[in-house]
Amino acid sequence: MTTPRPIPLSADDARRIALRAQGFLGAPDRRAGVRGVLRHLGAVQLDTISVLARSHELIPYARLGAVGRRTVDDAYWTDTHAFEYWSHAACILPIEEWPHFAFRRRAYRNRPHWNHELPEGTYDQVVKQLRAEGPLTATELGGAKKTSEWWDWSGTKVAVERALMYGEVVCVERRGWKRVYDLAERAIPAALLHDELDDTECLRRLVRLAGQSLGVGTRADIADYHRLKGEQFDAVVADSGLVPVTVEGWGKPAWADPAALETVPRGRHRTTLLSPFDSLIWERARTERIFGFTHRLEAYVPKPKRVYGYFAMPVLAGGRLVGRVDPAREGRTLVAKQVTLDGPKAVAAVAEALVSAAGWVDCTDVRVERVDAPELRAPLTAELARALA
Repeated sequence: MTTPRPIPLSADDARRIALRAQGFLGAPDRRAGVRGVLRHLGAVQLDTISVLARSHELIPYARLGAVGRRTVDDAYWTDTHAFEYWSHAACILPIEEWPHFAFRRRAYRNRPHWNHELPEGTYDQVVKQLRAEGPLTATELGGAKKTSEWWDWSGTKVAVERALMYGEVVCVERRGWKRVYDLAERAIPAALLHDELDDTECLRRLVRLAGQSLGVGTRADIADYHRLKGEQFDAVVADSGLVPVTVEGWGKPAWADPAALETVPRGRHRTTLLSPFDSLIWERARTERIFGFTHRLEAYVPKPKRVYGYFAMPVLAGGRLVGRVDPAREGRTLVAKQVTLDGPKAVAAVAEALVSAAGWVDCTDVRVERVDAPELRAPLTAELARALA
């Protein structure tokens, strides 16, 4: 069997394909709403940090605009539409993909060593309590922590999280950001509640899904989407349905979703703030390769060493990353604590992104504290005043 000759793509072709695949180029499918965004992306990352909103809320906002935050939560956690599991990180995943994570559940069950000890009998007790009383939070199960330290889980918390990794338990909703657990047999539709697919079939599906969600990517890009190993990607890519391509300037083999190559990406570009956990910019090397933009979350960097701010959000406009905003809220004012602009041409786009985000989180004003290029402060302030008038 001959290997197909890679299809050549320009760097701009690849960038536009990636933007369309991620939902930032062309008209969004508003009828499908948040659930459509989730299915389109295949995974939405969760994170505890909340500045303007939590990351899983920022993801659909960036693509659909001012969708209600309650609407977002309802879309994820009602009608057995989705489940939480370990994908790129802790992610919300479409419910129909439950069978394709059987390979990871099996790996967890066979894992010989864990960081947390599991007291004898605790696992069975947690499952028994959920069967009798669920759904329950870890606190309701007997307590989430042994001490005030965030990492010092109680035996109950260790057990219920282990049961989640094994697939015996799922998170069915969030209450005040606490997971609410129930038995998978009650929460997952019966037709999907199985581990019958072998590892190869699971991996083939996830590689294909990642290729579709990215549009085009290297081995590292596609494997990273669901945190697969390089050798896992290698074992299945030939049968995944993805097609080999070469991208100008990438210098590495790449693969694309064949459907993404059928039509030229066209349409309106989104102008928006991006969560640092947005799947468009998950992988730093990919972000630099596609956009020439170095993206780094600095929330866990000591404050004196931060360059762009605690939760610096990249600004997407015209299919480019044109700046960063480190936001905060004071009452009904959105505060741009630090703004980084990629030159004067970025001023209008950053102002538009700030005003749009302010309206979404019910702020009526925007205040700029610091601009990396002082000469751009006055033009940005003037643009914001016009937009807010």
